[in-house]
Amino acid sequence: MKNITLVTALATFAFAGLAQAQSSAPSLSGTYKCQPQPSPCKWQGQTETISQSGTKVELKIDGNEVAEGKLTSNITVSAGPPYNAEGLVRPDHSIEWSNGTRWIKQ
Repeated sequence: MKNITLVTALATFAFAGLAQAQSSAPSLSGTYKCQPQPSPCKWQGQTETISQSGTKVELKIDGNEVAEGKLTSNITVSAGPPYNAEGLVRPDHSIEWSNGTRWIKQ
């Protein structure tokens, strides 16, 4: 009985933490400028935009290319083809991508 109570308490705590984490998800919607760091920006001179609905994001990386993605946590985002990168969301809402670039929110 003691173990069941402990498991129930831990599960309740975990769900409460998850609900709190989801409510504090960053707002990534906006316009970004790619900064090479250290890799060059593939779409040099272009302005990227992110649209967000809940945890789903859409990255427009130039006039013809759109990547769908999602927030995978409060500090990480994943983008599919053609971008194919994982991103770390910084406190200033810039994103450091696994492809070696950084998007600065404008």
